[in-house]
Amino acid sequence: MGSRLATITLALYLSLMLFACSKPADQTTGGTENAPGGGMADKTKEAMKSEAAKPAPAPAPAPAVIPAGTVLTVRLGEALGSKISQAGQTFSATLANPVEVDGKAVIPAGATASGTVVDAKPLGRFKGGASLTVKLTSISVNGTDRPIETSSVGRTEKGKGKRTATMIGGGAGVGALIGGLAGGGKGAAIGALAGAGAGTAGTAFTGNKDVVLPAESALSFKLEQPLEIK
Repeated sequence: MGSRLATITLALYLSLMLFACSKPADQTTGGTENAPGGGMADKTKEAMKSEAAKPAPAPAPAPAVIPAGTVLTVRLGEALGSKISQAGQTFSATLANPVEVDGKAVIPAGATASGTVVDAKPLGRFKGGASLTVKLTSISVNGTDRPIETSSVGRTEKGKGKRTATMIGGGAGVGALIGGLAGGGKGAAIGALAGAGAGTAGTAFTGNKDVVLPAESALSFKLEQPLEIK
């Protein structure tokens, strides 16, 4: 009798142990942390909260705009002339002075620029004497060549000792010109600046018969269209 009772008791005890072991994890712990997918959901919520707490990115700065009428003074990379140049020929130049907007330099001195010879006529071949007209067509901004529209600078030579300089521009825009040789403080500067109101600069260019612009001559052009700097 006692042996039988012991056997029944042992059987009940083993049954209870098996039953307890077979309960789901969430029932034995009373929580949801160990439930399938529960930990991943909590991590996702925490990540969403972290993203929401991050400050909004600062707005991109507004692009600077170089207004029409701004003067761009460049130095020629090669010699140009009524006899040695042809209409349509391109030329290189470098910016002599930085271009500023609201006191901040947006194009540094030394930036490369390009231009084109609008007209070139040697003396004696055409009626009216020698003439040379040039303009800028592009300038490098942050390493990228940007097309630009500028006034043209023109010079005519009617005969020995008779030199005239003309400033040509669309609308009210007038090109200014400076003739000179850059020598880093060495050598003589040749020429004078023609103001924005037109006029002449009789010594702005060299040459007795044909118009000649030596390399490193300084020319100033006015933008005819604004240029946006991003």
